[in-house]
Amino acid sequence: MTMHSTGGRRKPPTIHDVAREAGVSRGTVSRVLNGGHYVSPSAQEAVNAAIRRTGYVVNRHARSLITGRSDSVGFLLTEPQERFFEDPNFNVLLRGCTQALATHDIPLLLMLAGTEDERRRITRYITAGHVDGVLLVSSHSGDPVAEQLREAGVPLVACGKPIGLGSKVSYVAADDRDGARDMVRHLLSLGRRRIGVVTGPLDTPGGVERLAGYREVLTEGGIEIDERLIVSGDYSRSSGEAGAERLLAQVPDMDAVFVASDLMAQGVLAVVQRSGRRVPEDVAVGGFDDSPAATATSPELTTIRQPWDRISAEMVRVLLAQIGGEDPAAVILPTELVKRRST
Repeated sequence: MTMHSTGGRRKPPTIHDVAREAGVSRGTVSRVLNGGHYVSPSAQEAVNAAIRRTGYVVNRHARSLITGRSDSVGFLLTEPQERFFEDPNFNVLLRGCTQALATHDIPLLLMLAGTEDERRRITRYITAGHVDGVLLVSSHSGDPVAEQLREAGVPLVACGKPIGLGSKVSYVAADDRDGARDMVRHLLSLGRRRIGVVTGPLDTPGGVERLAGYREVLTEGGIEIDERLIVSGDYSRSSGEAGAERLLAQVPDMDAVFVASDLMAQGVLAVVQRSGRRVPEDVAVGGFDDSPAATATSPELTTIRQPWDRISAEMVRVLLAQIGGEDPAAVILPTELVKRRST
């Protein structure tokens, strides 16, 4: 089909071009674009074929004026910007959510809000209707964003259970406690008994649940918990280094460490090896996530695999269902122990 051109530039095809190509009315094309209700299968097939032939692209702005929707979704990370570039988990999750939304032809807007001012500005932007819903990542307790968006009626799905909001907010999470239990059982099965832990932030669900799993398995095994073997980090490599230095200073004969993220485990490995101890012969090290950081170490890291592809897909599925009017939902996904050479 020949498109009109002005000044040598090809004009983009319109809904009228699609209707003419398909041999149907403009209204039929519009109904196909808005879900295919009250359209015969033959007419729908003709319209879809015409869209492919003409190269027609939906004018989202025009459609949003009619539907009241933006046809876009926000990916909101309430962490300092440097954490987005340092922690590989965020990039893996962002990529998975982008791909899951692409199958629905919905663009994803990345929003970084690491400061109180940034969170306030982005909350105003979201509640003004510029996105149809939000995928919220890394919300600490005391962070008001999740509650503000919920109160404003914005469809919302969190990665991990937001502390204090319970069933009020949809979330998708790996089974943090069960994953931690699997790792500590594995370390015990190797004959290790003085097992340290570097936790995540204890105002996040992952931090709380992974520490709980550690405590439970040691208690079940009849091993008295030594509080000197418990230090906390913030999921950064530097906090893993600081945690390992504290653990080795407090309990020099520590023979294993469960680290609540692979990135922190990188820091732990570096400090343990600098101290002259061998991994895993003297100190076994286990991480959590099975992120790219796990295979960037020497030795490669035994870790707990979070099913990032499934987490991304479920976050998108639950959010789109909520945008469509469904109630909040919670999804807990199983983890898996991945054995490598650090244990």
